[in-house]
Amino acid sequence: MKIILKVLLTAVAVVLLSKLLSGVSVDGYTTAIIVAAVLGLLNIFVKPLLVLFTLPATILTLGLFLFVINACIILLADKLVDGFAVSSFWTALLFSILLTILQSIFYSVLGEEKTD
Repeated sequence: MKIILKVLLTAVAVVLLSKLLSGVSVDGYTTAIIVAAVLGLLNIFVKPLLVLFTLPATILTLGLFLFVINACIILLADKLVDGFAVSSFWTALLFSILLTILQSIFYSVLGEEKTD
């Protein structure tokens, strides 16, 4: 149940950011839900491979290269989902940073408790 709620909260964040940023467009709420699901799947399957392959660059930049990887994930979602468009790499970078901030705010509302 929490996974569905997280996807819906991410979809709300995608819609909000598409209204805030001029370089990001989403056709509708259904497209935003699809984008949220695709981003989740890409973060599960593709992102770990990208992190592994770019580990030296990530270490050299003290982790800042992870922002580039997140922007690449956003651009990949742009190519995979019709109705979702990001105009440039820099817009994708800003979108990924703002999306992360919004997700952390929204997920804190869920009140997930960590167990040891």
